[in-house]
Amino acid sequence: MPTILENLGQLERRLNVAVPVEEIEKQVDERLKKLSRSLKMAGFRPGKVPLKLVAQQYGPQVRSEVVGDAVQKAFSDVVREQNLKVAGYPRIEPKAREADAKSIEFSATFEIYPEVVPGDIGESRIERPALSVGDAEVDKTLEILRKQRRQFHQVERPAAAGDRLTVDFLGKIDGVEFAGGKASDFVFVLGEKQMLPEFEANALGLAAGGTKTFELAFPADYHGKDVAGKSANFELSVKLVEEPHLPEVDAEFARSLGVADGDLAKMRAEMKANIEREVKKRTQADIKNKVMQVLLDATKIDLPKALIAMEAQRLVQATRADLEARGMKIEQLPVNPEMFEQQAQRRVSLGLIIAELVKKHDLAAKPEQVRALVAEQAETYEQPDEVVKWVYSQPQRLSEMESLVLEDNVVAWVLEHAKVEDKAVNFDEFMGKSA
Repeated sequence: MPTILENLGQLERRLNVAVPVEEIEKQVDERLKKLSRSLKMAGFRPGKVPLKLVAQQYGPQVRSEVVGDAVQKAFSDVVREQNLKVAGYPRIEPKAREADAKSIEFSATFEIYPEVVPGDIGESRIERPALSVGDAEVDKTLEILRKQRRQFHQVERPAAAGDRLTVDFLGKIDGVEFAGGKASDFVFVLGEKQMLPEFEANALGLAAGGTKTFELAFPADYHGKDVAGKSANFELSVKLVEEPHLPEVDAEFARSLGVADGDLAKMRAEMKANIEREVKKRTQADIKNKVMQVLLDATKIDLPKALIAMEAQRLVQATRADLEARGMKIEQLPVNPEMFEQQAQRRVSLGLIIAELVKKHDLAAKPEQVRALVAEQAETYEQPDEVVKWVYSQPQRLSEMESLVLEDNVVAWVLEHAKVEDKAVNFDEFMGKSA
């Protein structure tokens, strides 16, 4: 069976296959005979259906299967003989055929994986965030928790920063009311930037029953495009002013945080441990992002279009599943692969680079490393042993853990070979970032 492999570019290849008609007909005849021995057809006993009838009814289907198998075999043979790593799936196309041609010709166009040569990272610089958790950080977190549990009580005084207001307002541009410019019993807290600064400034100092008319200029980059860059006249009426009251840090407060005996020292110790876990998590995420960027910057790869398309499709499916889980209708929020092309390129590139590093430097996840990670994550649950059992009983979840360990191994290897500098970071700023 003649085959010709063409090089169409850096990664694209085309395999031309010629399948002899005589060989095709021979295999078709053999399959039809085999089929006739077990075929059931009305008016005939099993296995006694005339071969001519079998050929009339099943011949085209069998011939198509034989040709497909022949092309696939030729493709697989060449891939194996030339040690090609096929990326994605081949595009099989038949060629025009003369009526008396002695062969059926097909082409299979496909891409191969690129050769990945990780770049030198010896001069790459990585800043590793450094921060410690002490009493000050615990106190800050404690104040946040108190604020989350605050209660508001009505007051008969002018509104001050931190107060919660209930208001009615009406806004007009050139004397015409605009969408979103009117509300009744609207509630907001002064100083939490829920409203524009000018709006809050005019509400500040008003007591319940107080009114005010003022002009407000919307910023040019305001999210509401219809009013962005325009000025509006507002009529504001304050209906209720409430001041915040934070809970006392006492035994009852400790119990509300899960410390059963209300011990404040134990509460602070548990709070510190939780903060340290979160700091570690965010630090690891920050370093991992920087390491991955170093690998991308150091290694240039020609990426197979097929792999990018497949990864983009996976991202589409994941996004759709997430939106549906949030109760959103996909028809109203169209999601297409083009939206994820850059992200898909990054993920494919990193996947290829990481795979090469793992193979070259023996960075695969070891069972004891996976066990340690599973145990560490299980510590945050009430019954750690049950969580460990659950993970090991779920192949997909265990595979995810193995992938995390593998990535950690790659990060550790990069940190050993790059120039790493510990840099002190501000607690509030760093913890304000998304992990």
